[in-house]
Amino acid sequence: MARAHLTGTQWVRLVRLLPPMPTKGRPPRDRRQVFDGIWWRARTGSPWRDIPERSGPWETAYTLFRRWQIDGTWARVLARRRTVWSRCMG
Repeated sequence: MARAHLTGTQWVRLVRLLPPMPTKGRPPRDRRQVFDGIWWRARTGSPWRDIPERSGPWETAYTLFRRWQIDGTWARVLARRRTVWSRCMG
């Protein structure tokens, strides 16, 4: 596992909070692969075009990131993380 990638357990917890995979159109790219690109970009602050090739096309990562931003997915993920952390810390 590359440095700073999610563990299998972390991914299982996260994937439950993500919207369902589309059933129409072109088969979607592996979500974990694309998420790793989004996560890499968030950690480094690099431009979208510089995400590692192993994460697939940068356009795919950006599109998914933006879609999740618009539909509230990121807000739900962060709210869930805050809830879990507050239970662990208090």
